[in-house]
Amino acid sequence: MPVPTVRSRTELRAIVAGWKAAGETVGVVPTMGALHAGHLSLVEAATAGSDRVVVTLFVNPRQFNDAADLAAYPRTETEDAAKLAPLAVDLLYVPDGDQMYPPGFATTISVAGVSEGLCGTHRPGHFDGVATVVAKLLLQTGADRAYFGEKDWQQLQVVRRLVTDLDIPCEIVGRPTVREADGLALSSRNLRLTAAERASAPALAQALGVAARAIAGGTAPATALDAARAAILAAGFREVEYLDLRRDADLAPVETAGEPARLLVAAWLGDVRLIDNLPIPTVG
Repeated sequence: MPVPTVRSRTELRAIVAGWKAAGETVGVVPTMGALHAGHLSLVEAATAGSDRVVVTLFVNPRQFNDAADLAAYPRTETEDAAKLAPLAVDLLYVPDGDQMYPPGFATTISVAGVSEGLCGTHRPGHFDGVATVVAKLLLQTGADRAYFGEKDWQQLQVVRRLVTDLDIPCEIVGRPTVREADGLALSSRNLRLTAAERASAPALAQALGVAARAIAGGTAPATALDAARAAILAAGFREVEYLDLRRDADLAPVETAGEPARLLVAAWLGDVRLIDNLPIPTVG
């Protein structure tokens, strides 16, 4: 059965109001489409944890700092709906720009701290766009729980800070990164890799894994990071935008091992920007 699709926030709210009146909980999976197995794992978690599930599909222009990146982002609504059909999804919400940002829209939400550095430095305004659209989607859908992948660890922390600070009554559920058999983190942008680039792409996760294990084993973080950068570039990546060791929860810089920490990376392979992250294994 096709998943019912609505495109107006008025219709969405009317449906959700009926669910809420019946005492049902609502789980939401916000996406920009081009769905892959990582997204579908979030949907499966939502169906297991909520009475009703809404998947949102909106390519949010406010979180793109590069017009070319926005233009190139895959738009595959028909294929996405087909992938959702076998799952227990109650509603697909596909708003257009005017539903999200109607004429006169003048509000931007900024989250300090966790949005700074990493992608926040290299994609100016990105997390303002993320925070603004996520707040709107959570409020429009009346979500009791919202599901996000851990692949974009910084985004997950921004969203958690957002709902805490604004008292939005929604539990943010982070789910593990889903990977290909060769270790490449699933991403909608992987569709843009050439065959040769796709063959090189797993080196990103491999270098992170080597560095994470080295740091856990006592290697100085700076030494492990230098080796990882060299390995990524040797594999054919043209630029390592950042490769940092940060504290798990608040993304504060970490210079020595010993507290819960995570390696985060962004690197360019041809014209495609890939991100990934791995926690430092606990030794003991």
